[in-house]
Amino acid sequence: MEPMPAHDLLRQLPAVDDLLRRPALLPLWRQLGPAGARRVIAAVLAELRAAPTPEKLAALEATLAAAAHRRREPSLRPVINATGVILHTNLGRAPLSAAAAARLAEIASSYTNLELDLATGHRARRDRHLDALLAELTGAEASLVVNNNAAAVLLALHTLAVDLQGEVLISRGELVEIGESFRIADIVARGGARLVEVGATNRTRLADYQAALTPATRLILRVHRSNFVQAGFVEQPELAALADFARQHGLPLVEDLGSGALAPLPGLSPEPTVAASLRAGVDLVTYSGDKLLGGPQAGLLSGRAPLIARLRANPLFRALRVDKLILAALEATLAAYARGDLDSLPVFALAAAPGLEARVRAFAAQLPPALGAEVVAGESLLGGGSTPGQTLPTWLIALPPDCAPRLRRAQPPVLARLERDRCLLDLRTVFACQEPALRDALTIEA
Repeated sequence: MEPMPAHDLLRQLPAVDDLLRRPALLPLWRQLGPAGARRVIAAVLAELRAAPTPEKLAALEATLAAAAHRRREPSLRPVINATGVILHTNLGRAPLSAAAAARLAEIASSYTNLELDLATGHRARRDRHLDALLAELTGAEASLVVNNNAAAVLLALHTLAVDLQGEVLISRGELVEIGESFRIADIVARGGARLVEVGATNRTRLADYQAALTPATRLILRVHRSNFVQAGFVEQPELAALADFARQHGLPLVEDLGSGALAPLPGLSPEPTVAASLRAGVDLVTYSGDKLLGGPQAGLLSGRAPLIARLRANPLFRALRVDKLILAALEATLAAYARGDLDSLPVFALAAAPGLEARVRAFAAQLPPALGAEVVAGESLLGGGSTPGQTLPTWLIALPPDCAPRLRRAQPPVLARLERDRCLLDLRTVFACQEPALRDALTIEA
C-alpha cells in the first residue's frame, strides 16, 4: 500500500474539544484543569501537524497521556546525589536535618507567633526567635538574618558605608568571585560604596591600610578566601591586629566569612569560626546558613548590637529578610549545635561517613555483572565554595560513561561524576534510604 498523503492524515486529526471529551483522557484533564489540558493538546497536535504519520496518529492518546504526565510533574524535585560533593550548589547545597525538616513542616502548616510577643500581645521582631541561640553559639551581642550571605554583605555595606560614596578598604588578595560570576567588587558597588584596593594580590600589610585611609573611609572589609587557596610568598595581617587598627581609627571591621563554620567538620582542617572572628575583635561577621553551618539558605550577620540595630533600621532589610520557614529550619539547625548533636546534621554525618568502604563494596556486589562495576579509591569534596584544596578519601563505584545520562533520566534522577571516561558513583552523598532506588536505576541500566 502507498503511504497515506499528509493532507489526508491531517484531516483525521480530532478537534481539541473532541479530545477533551474522550473518556480515557478525562482523568488527566481533571488533574490539569481546562487551561492546562488545552495547552497540552495544542502542543501535541502542533507536533503531529508538523510531521504526521499513521503511527503517530494511532498513538495520539498515549502521546497525550505522556505529555500530561510530564506537565503534572513538579519542576523542583528530589534527586539522588551520587557525586560525592556534600554541599553541591546545583543540587541545593546542605540537606536539612530530620529535625529541621519536621520543624519546617510544622510551622508551614500553621499560624505562628512570627511577629507577635505572646507575653505582651504586642508586635515583635521576627528574627528575635534566633537571638538566644546565636548569642550562645557565636558570642555575638546581636544578630540578624537575611536571605543569603551576598545579601548580608550588601546590607552591611549599604548601611555602614553609603555616605557620599563612602570608601571601603579591602585587600587585593580578597577580591573573590563567588558562583555565577558574582564578585565582591560588584557587591560593594551595588551597595553604593566605593571600593579601595590595598596591598598586592599576594601580600597585604597594615601599612597598606594606613596608606589608603582618607576622610571618606567608612569601613574595612575582610573577606575569607573560602573558595581558593593562596600559597607561597603570601602575607596578610592577623585578624586581631586588623581589628585593633580599625578600632584605633574609629572604623568598623566587617568580615565576610562566607561559609559560616560554627564547629570543625570531621576529616577536614578547621575553618575560621564566627565565634573566633568576634573574639578577635571583628565588629560584624557575615556568613551563610546553607554551607558549613548545614542549614537552609540564609545570610547571617552577628556582631556589635549598635551596628545590628543600624542594619535592622535600614529599609533595605525588609527587602532582604527571610520568612517563617527559613527561621524555623534555621532555629532547629542551631538547636542541634546547642545540644552538641552535630551528627544529626547531614553535612557532619556525610563528612564523617563511617564504614563507607564496606558499604560501597556491599552495594557494588548487588549490582548486575553486566554493568562491570568496579570499586576504586577516590576523593569526595565538601563543595559549596568551602574548604578549598581539601578533600575527603572515599570509595567509588566505576561504571561505563554512558550510564551517566541514562541515570539522570531515572526516577528519581541520579547525578554521578564523569571522570577519565568513567561514570563514578560516590555513596558518601547517597542516603541509606535512597539505596534501593539507586539499585533499581542501575538494574534497569543493565
